[in-house]
Amino acid sequence: MKRIITLLAVVGMFSLQSCTPDDNFDSDTISEVFEVNPSFTQANGFSVTYALDPVIFSSDNILVYELVDTADGIDTWALLPQVYYFNLGSAQYNYSFSYDQFSVFIDSDFDSALLPSDFRLGKTFRIVIVPGDFSAKSTAAGMDYKTVIKTYKIDDSNVKVLK
Repeated sequence: MKRIITLLAVVGMFSLQSCTPDDNFDSDTISEVFEVNPSFTQANGFSVTYALDPVIFSSDNILVYELVDTADGIDTWALLPQVYYFNLGSAQYNYSFSYDQFSVFIDSDFDSALLPSDFRLGKTFRIVIVPGDFSAKSTAAGMDYKTVIKTYKIDDSNVKVLK
C-alpha cells in the first residue's frame, strides 16, 4: 500500500507542475536593448515600472545601465546600482525585474523629494536583455555596457525607446 501511495505522489508531482513563461516559446530569446526615460516623482513613489512584451524566459537576465555622460557624441553607461552621495545622505538608482516587467527606482536614506531635480528628471537608462542560454559563455554581471553588447552580439544601432 505504501508503494502505491508513493507512486501516486510521484505521478501527481509531475502531472501538477505549473506552466512557466518558457512553455510559451518555441525558440530562443534574442538579446535585446532598449531605452527608458523615467521621471522619478513623489506621485510614482520614485519608481517606474515597464511591461516586457513579449515576456522573457525565467532563465534570462536584465541589466540596466544609466547614461552618465556624453562627450564628442560618445555615450558613457554605468551598470546599476549606482550610488551617489549628497549632503543629506546617499541615494542610488536600482532596478528589479520579473519575466513580464521591470522597474527602475531611486532608493535613498533620506526623503527622495529633496533630491535635485536633475537627479530625478530627464534621466536615460538602457536595458539589455541577456538570454539565459548565454550564461555558459560568461557572466554579464559587472560587465560594462560595451563589453556586454560585444560579448552577446547585440545590435544597439537603432535602440527603441519605451514610453
